[in-house]
Amino acid sequence: MPDNARVVAYAQHLDDGHREALAAALQGLGADVVAASSAASATYDVLTLDIRLRSDAAQVRAGLGRWTAESGLGAALVPEAVYAPGPKLLVMDVDSTLIKQEVIELLAAHAGREAEVAAVTEAAMRGDLDFAQSLHHRVRALGGLPVAVIDDVVARIELSDGAEQLVAAYLDAGHRVGVVSGGFSQVLAPLAERLCLSFARANDLGVEAGVLTGKVTGAVVDRREKERVLRAEAGRAGVPLAATVAVGDGANDLDMLAAAGLGVAFRAKPAVRAAADAALDLPDLDVVRHFACL
Repeated sequence: MPDNARVVAYAQHLDDGHREALAAALQGLGADVVAASSAASATYDVLTLDIRLRSDAAQVRAGLGRWTAESGLGAALVPEAVYAPGPKLLVMDVDSTLIKQEVIELLAAHAGREAEVAAVTEAAMRGDLDFAQSLHHRVRALGGLPVAVIDDVVARIELSDGAEQLVAAYLDAGHRVGVVSGGFSQVLAPLAERLCLSFARANDLGVEAGVLTGKVTGAVVDRREKERVLRAEAGRAGVPLAATVAVGDGANDLDMLAAAGLGVAFRAKPAVRAAADAALDLPDLDVVRHFACL
């Protein structure tokens, strides 16, 4: 019996011509369109096609990737478990995903070492450096800063466009939303409270006598820990792993994206885009809710 799936196409503008072209491409790839719908916001359009697969899903996904590269549009092949009725779990990275900035760079700016730290962050997110080693190197630049700089950074954080809408859509539908970050719990906690997140996991900055020690206390939240949290939280909530969605942008998100039912690369580094199930280059996280039909 053919499998059901969903294709979600997204761009700043979509019209009937795009719909017809996508339907024809899917037919050629071995997928029959059985239903279609569309939605629009102030910043993007979404086209949703429910399909029945007559060929292997991996073959359809590869062909869809070629079609998006040629058309310049974004599209994701979404497994049925992600959008079917039942409990869901959304897990996101924080820096450059849930928020627009890299928190460690905001902190490093207070020490006059933002450029140095930013260069190391960029290399780590590309996967050129071991994340844990790069984190310890960058955190050393923060040693001696007064702990009050954390409040300044919290005040400067900007949520990514669509982040609040995405989180609210999942929570309002009765699902769980959490974040797992290579950043810092002292900065993340107020944000998690503001968004009413179901859980939040990050590194702890060392603090002694009112100043940052330049060290991280406890185990580093790296790519393996991100995957572990995804699996643990899915098990705790009774959500099948196939019904989870993970969103991230850097190399330390790769294991989490691979383990989720749908891994979404958000404005991500090339290696992450290539490995993820879907690549979202529009600067609006709210698109992700359409993958789960919320």
